[in-house]
Amino acid sequence: MSLRYQINLRILISSLCILLLGGSIAIWQARDAVNKEVDSSINLAVQLITFGFAQSPFNETDWLPQFNALNKTRHLNIQLKTAAGDIISVAHHNRQASRKETPPRWFIKLVEGRHPKAEHPITTSGGKQLMLIVQANPLDEITEVWEESIAFFGSLFLLTLFTFLAVNLAFNKALKSIAVIVDALKAIETGQYSQKLPDFSIQEYDSIAKAINHMTGELDASQQQNRALTQHTLAIQEDERQRLSQELHDELGQSLTAIKVMAVTAGRAQAGALGVKQATESIVSICDHLMTVVRSMMHQLHPLVLTELGLKATMEDLLNHWAQRNPDLKLNIACPDEVDALEQKITIQIFRVVQECLTNIVRHAEASQAEISLDIGHQPKTLRLQVTDNGQGCAIDRINSGFGLLGMRERINSLGGKFTITTQPQQGMSITATIPLS
Repeated sequence: MSLRYQINLRILISSLCILLLGGSIAIWQARDAVNKEVDSSINLAVQLITFGFAQSPFNETDWLPQFNALNKTRHLNIQLKTAAGDIISVAHHNRQASRKETPPRWFIKLVEGRHPKAEHPITTSGGKQLMLIVQANPLDEITEVWEESIAFFGSLFLLTLFTFLAVNLAFNKALKSIAVIVDALKAIETGQYSQKLPDFSIQEYDSIAKAINHMTGELDASQQQNRALTQHTLAIQEDERQRLSQELHDELGQSLTAIKVMAVTAGRAQAGALGVKQATESIVSICDHLMTVVRSMMHQLHPLVLTELGLKATMEDLLNHWAQRNPDLKLNIACPDEVDALEQKITIQIFRVVQECLTNIVRHAEASQAEISLDIGHQPKTLRLQVTDNGQGCAIDRINSGFGLLGMRERINSLGGKFTITTQPQQGMSITATIPLS
């Protein structure tokens, strides 16, 4: 159901309620007004006639013209009745011709009330007994009330029609703005984040448009970052494959070829004991070298100690490895034993984030000290990782320029966590990751 339809329906229902209420009040007031007007006219006519009789005796010849004049009075029907019940003819004037419109019968029944019939005995100058009958004739007053009611309901209809027009004109522009916003949202849904909404003259819609434009700008920036990160990841993957291929060719291939040559030499019949010993020692040395190369490659691909001994031992082994390679950098770690019970998908991501942090500290921070802290909270249950160094830091607007930080953020976000960076030039950097634990 559209907004325009709902508004028009509510206006219509409200108008009908007003019509029913106003009609009921109007009929009640009309009925009361007619009763008061007719009763007042009857009482006035009776009093005037009685006063006239008191001034002079009743004479049919003199009084009949006066009754004819009284019979022209609105709301009244005056008659003279003899003792035998005969009605003395009184000329009736046609008042219906002056009426513009006769009210419908249902309206007359609603408005017309019960009016008393006034009877007054009269004795003529000749001793004849007559009965003066004054009856109500409220049709004229009902006609006036009907005309006023027609004007009232006509005004109400015009007011309702004007309200419909005014509301539709007022909402026409607003509904067009809504249509523009909906079309833009449909375009954004398909990934067209460059879609921008125009400025609107209505303040509320303009605020919505600015919020949507800001959202699309953020989505477009995130999409660009994701694309760049994907390309960077693919490039790293290809470089890793190329490096592994090169190491397999240079190290394993050459070493296996040398082992094969020495084995063939040692197997010859003319080779003496000394030659066999030298070949054996060379083969052992080459095998030791191959084992070192394979361990290094395996550690780079996936640290087996993480699966075998847990996250705490792996972190300590990682810090020892970096400390041996960088003796000027002091590394400290605080890690509880509880981290060994974490899920593997969490431990591998935490390990990679710490590994990337240490790489950035060594390459860019020029720090002399770094602190790594892992803590598990219980209300609610969360894992908190913090890596802090005393290096040179950087400006806050340059944080998102590196793929390392972007990759760490994506790793934490993939776990439903929150990743924050605090840094200032020459004041080091602090990286904090909070991950909810089920």
